[in-house]
Amino acid sequence: MSFYPKQITDALRHVIHPEKEKDIVSLDMVEDDIRIDGKRISFSLKFDRPNDPFISAIKKASVQAIKKYLGEDAEIEGNIFVKVNPRKPQAPAKLLPDVKNIVAVASGKGGVGKSTVATNLAVSLAGKGYKVGLLDADVFGPSIPKMFQTEDARPVVRKVDEKDEIVPVEKYGVKMLSIGYFVNPDDAVVWRGAMATNALKQLISDGDWGELDYLFIDLPPGTSDIHLTAVQTVALTGAVIVSTPQDVALADARKGISMFVGEKINVPVLGLVENMAWFTPAELPENKYYIFGKEGCKKLAREMNVELLGQIPIVQSIREGGDKGEPSALDADSITGRAFYELADKVVKAVDERNENLPPTEVVGITRK
Repeated sequence: MSFYPKQITDALRHVIHPEKEKDIVSLDMVEDDIRIDGKRISFSLKFDRPNDPFISAIKKASVQAIKKYLGEDAEIEGNIFVKVNPRKPQAPAKLLPDVKNIVAVASGKGGVGKSTVATNLAVSLAGKGYKVGLLDADVFGPSIPKMFQTEDARPVVRKVDEKDEIVPVEKYGVKMLSIGYFVNPDDAVVWRGAMATNALKQLISDGDWGELDYLFIDLPPGTSDIHLTAVQTVALTGAVIVSTPQDVALADARKGISMFVGEKINVPVLGLVENMAWFTPAELPENKYYIFGKEGCKKLAREMNVELLGQIPIVQSIREGGDKGEPSALDADSITGRAFYELADKVVKAVDERNENLPPTEVVGITRK
């Protein structure tokens, strides 16, 4: 009499795992290596660990099932082998689990007011009652300490669950960390790329951020190692791109959008912010002078299929507030304050829509060749 593999698996369906209360075939414990040589039958059973307490009992029950359903003359004793399933790599613990949304504020070109927008956006949301953090990722040119007039601040380190964590500086309801708090403001930061990226990683992972509704990461201009480090360290909810309406700035903004939405990065772009959209002199509040061009970001947003989140005019008080460490958004009733509060509302809406319609962003994998 010849045996067939199906006869063997049918017999093994009568072997029930003592703990899982399912048969070992349904549990995929029978390896696809059944061998039949006349009356001699051999196969392997798969277990998750080599010291599984049920190995002996399941092997014995398997012998009994083969003998019962295929006949006593089946040669099975000593022919059941044990294989251990390879361990599945455990997913690393999510970094910053208490931060609901992480939003990058980026620009393709320097000098477009990206840090000004990030600062006033953070202050506006804090003014609305949200828990907000702001990470200055511009390692070589940190400006957040100046914009909050906290240049003399020196964050302290405290032990949290046996880990040293950096306590962010807090002002205007915004928690902040910047490399500017750890270096002399008059000294140039002359670091190689690896030193800069490691510093950014430490600010992100070792910051005692606590619970936040929004953590904004003020990225440096362009597309660099810092940008890659950010997306490889945390899962960004999305990115806000800042540009002026000037053609040369728009060309670089286009590259910034392409970087984030590219297949390798795959971070949703929440929208564009047009900074320095027009100039309105204080003595002629109804007049608009389009110094850098008109509605360039509106055209780019349409072209790249992203939303135009807001247009911020050139107003002297914005520059003065940044220099004095008093962001314009502190005065919610001023023209500039209202502009930034409206921008904050648009960003909140864009984040909510993104979270409703798209899956969570994945941390970008690190590849080495």
